[in-house]
Amino acid sequence: MKVGSMYAASREANSRAREALSAALTGSDTVAATTGSELFAVVDVLDGQRSLRIALADKSVSSSARAELAERLFGGKISAATQAVLTTAVAQDWSRSRDLVDTLVQLGREALLRAAADRGRIDAVEDELFRLGRVVEDNPDLEQALADRGKSARAKRELVARLLTGKVEDITLQLAEQAVSRSHGDVGVVFDELSDLAASLRKQIVAHVRAATELTPQQREQLAASLQRIYDKPITVHVQVDPSLLAGVVVHVGDDVIDGSAVGRLQRLRQSLT
Repeated sequence: MKVGSMYAASREANSRAREALSAALTGSDTVAATTGSELFAVVDVLDGQRSLRIALADKSVSSSARAELAERLFGGKISAATQAVLTTAVAQDWSRSRDLVDTLVQLGREALLRAAADRGRIDAVEDELFRLGRVVEDNPDLEQALADRGKSARAKRELVARLLTGKVEDITLQLAEQAVSRSHGDVGVVFDELSDLAASLRKQIVAHVRAATELTPQQREQLAASLQRIYDKPITVHVQVDPSLLAGVVVHVGDDVIDGSAVGRLQRLRQSLT
């Protein structure tokens, strides 16, 4: 769930929790990586225990009581940094209990990506997440298996681990495993969201490009430079080859679409003739 779709109380709570994460991640990449992994573990517990999830977000109970409950349950089992983030999060007033859980997921993702940035590997993680989205998109059987509500979260994680272990960054693997374990829909979209999040942490905006043929490194650089002039911001270009375009490219930047493909030109010509 996106923050913008939360009600006002949850948006404020989300903001406070994010501030707590920022304050907690002042150490090494190890602190960030541990915090991200442990937040995901907390989410696993809450996903499996509805009554606990509700209790930690129950506005009829005082914030201090909710914080004490979180400390009793998780104290000594997670690091001080993770406990500080969790305690702050549950002490806020959430519009819905699922907003608390969704925020913890988002904070876990950001912590892991911060660790990748500290290691100088966030570019690689971002690219791997984008490519995972394309692999899933191009393999309907795989997408169905990863989105299957009948499969347990553990089974989905194991499937991802078999496919990716030793082939991607360890942080990419953690993010992918967690994403598919909670996904019941379009897994490819989730990977794209993660890739976009990595780009945003690098202060970049993302251009999703479909090209009729593979672009050369020089063509990618030229395209990125042109888009940067248009949007006046650093651009990350992700390219997917789509032969159905016949020639040229289609560029998506947010809600903007720039269609320079042969198919697009033919469609415009056809519209002008009719």
